[in-house]
Amino acid sequence: MVKMNSCKAWLLATRPKTLTGAAAPVLVALSAAWADTGRLLWMPATLCMLFALLMQIDANFVNDYLDFQGGIDREDRLGPERACAQGWITPRAMRRGIALVTLLSCLTGLPLVLWGGWWMVAIGVACVLACFLYTTTLSRIALGDLLVVLFFGIVPVLATYYLQLSIFNFPLGSAAWPVQELSTFRSASPLGSSKNFQLSTFNSSLALGLVTDCLLLVNNYRDRDTDRRVGKRTLVVLIGPRATEWLYLALGLVAVALVLPQTLLPLLFLPLHLLNWIKIKRIHEGRALNKVLGKTAAAILLFALLYSAGRILGI
Repeated sequence: MVKMNSCKAWLLATRPKTLTGAAAPVLVALSAAWADTGRLLWMPATLCMLFALLMQIDANFVNDYLDFQGGIDREDRLGPERACAQGWITPRAMRRGIALVTLLSCLTGLPLVLWGGWWMVAIGVACVLACFLYTTTLSRIALGDLLVVLFFGIVPVLATYYLQLSIFNFPLGSAAWPVQELSTFRSASPLGSSKNFQLSTFNSSLALGLVTDCLLLVNNYRDRDTDRRVGKRTLVVLIGPRATEWLYLALGLVAVALVLPQTLLPLLFLPLHLLNWIKIKRIHEGRALNKVLGKTAAAILLFALLYSAGRILGI
């Protein structure tokens, strides 16, 4: 039993298993920065990690509340239990929780302007908007997958990486902050030219975004029938289950191919990815797919760890 609005209820509402997806982009970016520069700026690294985790919790709260209000979390739901739908957290309390976590996220991310300049505010605003737009609009018009690739791959990896390089540093007031130009790192980087240096970072961000989207694909694959009944047009609803199965496989393969020039270790991710793909095809429908959902989340973390280890160790 879960007492209404209790600490246990709020902990369950954060969906702890999803937090690895928020931590993975920061981990990938920090390992790439360490490999390319030989040092880390720990304060912006810590703030990036905290901001990513808080935004993931915020997105989970928003999704929980709005899906409950919109009648999507019904009795025939196949996915894991949700806090508002189960009565663990009242809608009023969830609204307050959303406001509080949104505020904490903004306060955590704001100091990053000291290392990255005011453009970090624009990125923070975009993250907050994406947090709300996913449930209200984008997930209903087959754009949820694009948002995942952007905000669980490209945006957090590139932002965290370039904060580590401090190449967009703009001093605030009289404070003097050390600025290290990108050109300083070119000669030390094993990636060679500036063009390759930039491309490798983008490739790793895109790869992680593709791997993370596998989680959304499994979720929507499981819910395709209920989503269709409530008029939620996900990518899975549009392309059908068979095409989704092949897309799941392709995303993992493309992700590994994107980072192979940097490290070979992500090849070890493929057996788990292939096994998950086989299970999806065999199970095909129903609550049993929740097991694959958990294994896909584990595969995302494995990909991030393998990439990070490969970059740091140079293999």
